[in-house]
Amino acid sequence: MSNDRYVSPLSERYASREMQYIFSPDMKFKTWRKLWIALAETEKELGLPITDEQIEELKAHAEDINYDVAKAREKEVRHDVMSHVYAYGVQCPKAKGIIHLGATSCYVGDNTDIIIMAEALKVVRKKLVNVIAELAGFAEKYKDLPTLAFTHFQPAQPTTVGKRATLWMQEFMMDYEDLEYVLGSLKLLGSKGTTGTQASFLELFEGDQETIDKIDPMIAEKMGFKACYPVSGQTYSRKVDTRVLNILAGIAASAHKMSNDIRLLQHLKEIEEPFEKSQIGSSAMAYKRNPMRSERIASLSRYVMIDALNPAITSATQWFERTLDDSANKRLSVAEGFLTIDGILDLCLNVVDGLVVYPKVIEKRLRSELPFMATENIMMDAVKAGGDRQELHERIRELSMEAGRNVKEKGLENNLLELIAADDAFNLTLEELEATMDPAKYTGRAKEQVDAFLKQEVAPILEANKELLGVKVELFV
Repeated sequence: MSNDRYVSPLSERYASREMQYIFSPDMKFKTWRKLWIALAETEKELGLPITDEQIEELKAHAEDINYDVAKAREKEVRHDVMSHVYAYGVQCPKAKGIIHLGATSCYVGDNTDIIIMAEALKVVRKKLVNVIAELAGFAEKYKDLPTLAFTHFQPAQPTTVGKRATLWMQEFMMDYEDLEYVLGSLKLLGSKGTTGTQASFLELFEGDQETIDKIDPMIAEKMGFKACYPVSGQTYSRKVDTRVLNILAGIAASAHKMSNDIRLLQHLKEIEEPFEKSQIGSSAMAYKRNPMRSERIASLSRYVMIDALNPAITSATQWFERTLDDSANKRLSVAEGFLTIDGILDLCLNVVDGLVVYPKVIEKRLRSELPFMATENIMMDAVKAGGDRQELHERIRELSMEAGRNVKEKGLENNLLELIAADDAFNLTLEELEATMDPAKYTGRAKEQVDAFLKQEVAPILEANKELLGVKVELFV
């Protein structure tokens, strides 16, 4: 392998071989040939003088692409499609006269792009479903483990570790629903000619409108699609690319949010992403266990979110029936969007599958803040013991401020319970107060919400996609 030219980190470090194949030259040009075969078969079935022998010759060379001939021809004619028409014709001398008959370049280019995006979305769906499944298992395991919740990253009413995971999961499930809709609505361009009017086929079929109406549906069926877009210019609407990349951007946003939470929790030493036995966290500080995989998720996710602007701008700036300022851009933006989200999902699978939870640290932090969370319950108990609610509210506010100063200014432990026990207004002993410090009393319906969410929302998706479950990933770095 040459080391003196640029190599994309997407292929070297991040994207799986499965996704790389979908955007490979082999996938692209073999699909071109399948489309040419589908066109020739359709034209033969509709009455054009194309022979079985010609079709069989095309099929015989559908896979063995003579790249050297195509590359040499493209240097001469500066046209990629015509170069491959020529190369295919060299291998198929009997059929060369009917290859690409009546079609324009976008017949192979655009239809292939749709096919490739559809196949890539299927890979994304598979990995997304597995991320949801891994999170579901994590949520189930830790559904009743109390943990300190945060609003504004300030201590707030407790939740559970499993309940927090459902927040991540729900966003991925929104992405799944969007993906299913867009994947299910993808159509082929079909074969509509240079400006989308099918004028060339009007000539080929001598004005037979009913026969021409059959071309697109027959090609779609042969290529595994339900339909073609009913109208087009020379290309399919570039808004299709926008819809597809928006799905990837949505997944990236969900992954980014989860990875941020994990990074913050790792800072608190409550949860930790996988860290291998021989892994090095820092070149200088040997003790460090940096959340490098979650950081990589965040880094790559930002790229995908920004990348989604490319097809949106391209779609908005297309001129009339066709302009070529989309081509170079979409070669990069669509492929890199998919390759990057593939790497992100692999990282998500790896991280969630190996998340380490530290219950003792979680409990210690929760208990250090729990007296503040319990003040309303304590106040109610004091009222039951004969106290005045309004007086007690002011007194507990003052004591909370004092305890807070002890923690922040003096570095002491939270002594709010001791302060309340020493105050005759509450008429409660320290033992009675400590009995109220069971964290499970303050997590509300977190456990029940996890149970209901997993049963009612997640289980149907996992059942519908059970054949996709069990994906294991290998990270390159």
